[in-house]
Amino acid sequence: MEGKVCREDIINISGVNPRKCMKCGKCSGTCPSYDEMEYHPHQFVSMVENGNIEPLLNSESLYKCLSCFACVERCPRNVEPAKVVEAVRVAVLRQQGKNHLKPEQIPEMLDPDLPQQAIVTAFRKYAK
Repeated sequence: MEGKVCREDIINISGVNPRKCMKCGKCSGTCPSYDEMEYHPHQFVSMVENGNIEPLLNSESLYKCLSCFACVERCPRNVEPAKVVEAVRVAVLRQQGKNHLKPEQIPEMLDPDLPQQAIVTAFRKYAK
């Protein structure tokens, strides 16, 4: 991905139509990482819809999202905010090659009660 990341890039990566969002906030209300995030799921969707991508690209909220899909389950319009967050994260990785998580860090994070999905999600947060 060369050049500046735009609205269409995020929409293409995510496969989500942000215009479907009615801004009810149910996605953010169910987010377990809400208190840790600078931008919440509904804000990601709104900012992508409005083409305000740059703040999202530089936000630590990208790495606070657990990819648990609670926001997806709660959305009455099937907007799938988690896919938007993941698409922005992917765009950052493609554009800048940033690695916020190294593979060798994952074993130290493992816990017997950790869901398998969390491990898979952790591996998605770094690029080779």
